[in-house]
Amino acid sequence: MRIPCPYCGSRDASEFSYSGDATLTRPAPDNADAMFDYVYLRDNPVGVHREYWYHDAGCHAWLTVTRNVSTHEVIDAVLAHDEAAS
Repeated sequence: MRIPCPYCGSRDASEFSYSGDATLTRPAPDNADAMFDYVYLRDNPVGVHREYWYHDAGCHAWLTVTRNVSTHEVIDAVLAHDEAAS
């Protein structure tokens, strides 16, 4: 699988570290049940999904990668900071 880094161009996925689901929203810390679900329970998505990846063998950028988790086709990759600002 190749991930298109906005700074470095298309790179092999081995240069990156998978860092989790980019669709989750952290709950308030005083809600213990919601926090437990957030930390320990995960869906196993099929199809298109957004994920965080860290370019640890390159520019050290955090990316939000949109990909089809069934086929590993990468649809888009943007800087996570840019996505959070929009």
